[in-house]
Formats: sequence, C-alpha cells, structure tokens
Amino acid sequence: MNSPLSNVRPSVVMEQHKHQFTKSEQKIYAYILEHPEQVIYHSLTEFSEASGVAEATALRFLRKLGYKGFQDFKFLFAREIAEAGTDQGETYLERIRENMVQAIRDTHDVVVQDELSASIGAIDRSDDVVIFGIGSSGIAGLDMQHRLMRIGKHTSVVTDSHFQMMRAASLNEKSVVIAISLTGGTKDIVDAVRVAKEKKATVIALTNYVKSPLTKYADHILLTSAKESPLDSGSLVSKVAQLYLVDLICTGLTMNNYEEAERVKREVSDSISGKLY
Repeated sequence: MNSPLSNVRPSVVMEQHKHQFTKSEQKIYAYILEHPEQVIYHSLTEFSEASGVAEATALRFLRKLGYKGFQDFKFLFAREIAEAGTDQGETYLERIRENMVQAIRDTHDVVVQDELSASIGAIDRSDDVVIFGIGSSGIAGLDMQHRLMRIGKHTSVVTDSHFQMMRAASLNEKSVVIAISLTGGTKDIVDAVRVAKEKKATVIALTNYVKSPLTKYADHILLTSAKESPLDSGSLVSKVAQLYLVDLICTGLTMNNYEEAERVKREVSDSISGKLY
C-alpha cells in the first residue's frame, strides 16, 4: 500500500477531521473507536452494516479523510493497532512518557512543510507580530515570545480576552497574528482573530483540527496532534505538541537570520549572566 497518508496514523487523521463529520460519519467514527479490533476483519459490507450506514456513505467517509478506499484504510489501521500493542503491564510513568513521545511523532507527521515555511516567512517579514492564547495555550504563547526574544524577534503576547480585542483592532496588513488554540473553538480567540482578519492581518493558526471556527480565518494552519478529552483539558501532552511547533518556527527563523540571531543570543546570555551564582 502506498497511501499519501501512510505516515499518519488513521486515529490521528480521524481526530483532526471529526469537527466536520456529518451525523452518519459520526456513527462510523464512533463504531471504529469502540470496535477497532473488529474493523480490521470486516468487509466493506460488514463494516457499513455494523456502523449503521450505507456502503456508499462509508466509502465517502474514508475518501473524505484521504484514503483510496476501505482496504487502504484497513491496512493502515491494522498496522496502527499492531504497533500500539496491548502493554497491559505498563506503569503510568511509561504511559505518560509514551503519550508525550507519540504526540511529538504524530505532530511531526502532520506538519506540512510548505505551510511551515510560509508561516516562518510571514513572521520574519513582519515588525508587528502578536501572539494570542488563553489558558494553557497562553503558556505556549509566552514560551514562544521568550524563544523569539532570544534571537532578536520582538513580539507581544496577549492572554486577556479584552486586551486581545483591543490589540486586534490596532492591526493592519503588515501585522501577523499567531493564534494558539488546541480545539480551534475558543470563542475569545476566534472573536479576536476575526477582527484581526477584518484589519487584513496575516493569521497563523496553531491548532489540533483541520476544520474549526479558528481555521476559517487562518491564512496558514500548523497542526498539532494531541488527543485530549474535555476532562484532560490543558494536559501537558497537548502543550508538548504545541511547543514542538513553536520550536520548529523559532528554529526556522534562526536559520533564516543565523548571524544576527547568534549575535543577539550571545548578548542576551552576557546580559543575564550576572543573575546566576
């Protein structure tokens, strides 16, 4: 099998598209999650009947996700299940480690190089870069500001929803907004980004989902891949995936401006050396 999605786990692909599923597609998705071991042994007819939809609907669902057909999906899904294994005896230490490592691997697999390069270029060209984030996404935004400051790229981070609206209203076509939201559905972030877009600012979205209220306003979309239930909101796994993207952006900017970045890093190190014993 040589699927264009062969490097991305099917569970990741489905997770990132679930916000745009129809009611019938939600039934298929729920069945796959609840009966993964059975799915890999089904025929298309058995699969569609078990999911409670027509065969044509099941095929449309899989092709919508980018698979050639049921066999293509089933092959990749079976490989994912085999790789996951059972690991009944693993401790929570190992489970947390594996979840964090897997989040980075999956995020690596869904990063689109052209989108990453375009985002880095937009940030590099702008002298008015603002980062929007709320809650745990705001923490990722603050880390990004810190990283960029060390290479001489000045940005502002706004984590208060009222200030975000005020800042968005002052943007223009030369401004760049980096909006960080795992779900892409945080209303305060979306509202501020909508205003930024009305002011013709370039919007870069760091989010977990291909289709969301946030991505409707984004010029560039950089995807993370971290599964998070409502009860796990703000988990470290999701932040690790966000920080991986932040690291990619900051490294790309450093490479574009290597000599200047190195000079600023040396000066920053010298200026704070007196703060250490």
